[in-house]
Amino acid sequence: MRIVVLAGGIGGARFLRGLKRAAPDADITVIGNTGDDIHLFGLKVCPDLDTVMYTLGGGINEEQGWGRTDETFHLKEELAAYGVGPEWFGLGDRDFATHIVRTQMITAGFPLSAVTEALCDRWKPGVRLIPMTDDRVETHVAVTLPDSGADAGPGERKAVHFQEYWVRLRASVPAEAVVPVGAEQAKPAPGVLEAIAEADVILFPPSNPVVSIGTILAVPGIREAIADAGVPVVGLSPIVGDAPVRGMADKVLAAVGVESTAAAVAEHYGSGLLDGWLVDTVDADSVTRVKAAGILCRAVPLMMTDLDATAQMAREALTLAEEVREA
Repeated sequence: MRIVVLAGGIGGARFLRGLKRAAPDADITVIGNTGDDIHLFGLKVCPDLDTVMYTLGGGINEEQGWGRTDETFHLKEELAAYGVGPEWFGLGDRDFATHIVRTQMITAGFPLSAVTEALCDRWKPGVRLIPMTDDRVETHVAVTLPDSGADAGPGERKAVHFQEYWVRLRASVPAEAVVPVGAEQAKPAPGVLEAIAEADVILFPPSNPVVSIGTILAVPGIREAIADAGVPVVGLSPIVGDAPVRGMADKVLAAVGVESTAAAVAEHYGSGLLDGWLVDTVDADSVTRVKAAGILCRAVPLMMTDLDATAQMAREALTLAEEVREA
């Protein structure tokens, strides 16, 4: 079985670990979000690609879900001592090595897809990991920053990189718009459209529907290829009990006019793209609404409490895909 998964960061990576357990013989291709990519200290950092690579390769910091295990931060401390920032983005010493290798290879003329393949040669994630595009795409968020002066006015409206919004600001101000800058001019990376065309099943894990999966779908050709693939497309809700399981997805959902509910996210993807949708058992009353939108829906446990629970979620997604195929 050939499975294609669109993946963001922590949620996507952990779901993939369960999928590998549930379907050990499957040929899995992961199309990774690169809208979170950022240039720091002269280096190209790819948080979502690295989170997938480290998680499946056994090098992830399990407690926080990102970054390397057994990490130290001497380099970050030395940069801060020189007054070099930003200090709000924590890169560890082991993690720095990955970004140095990536940047050296890109500077030498290798595209990001080839660089990612080379990095995966070390980590052996057990899946084929492809960036959504080799072109530069960076997600920006429009916000109004509060004026801290004594005669505070309406504040400054500006666009900030998604990492600054998520990590430095902690989504503490409303997101007024989310823009994947460069996506309209980007092309799918080599292998992306081919993997979609050859897939037996396409899965949307419980990743952020706006800045993770949504950014992948913003690259011209990818959404259309999935819609035309003629195979079951099944997603798992990242919203449980009207709140994100992890992170602050409700903040960016509001920016695109989508309520933070399992049913609303399914409707946001739409029946033209999505064939099946899994919601958590606490949201069982939303099944009827999702079905009314033309999407087959089931309520199952969706909390990735451990590997067994995550593998069961993946099995449920594959079972629903078979129901779609037989419908």
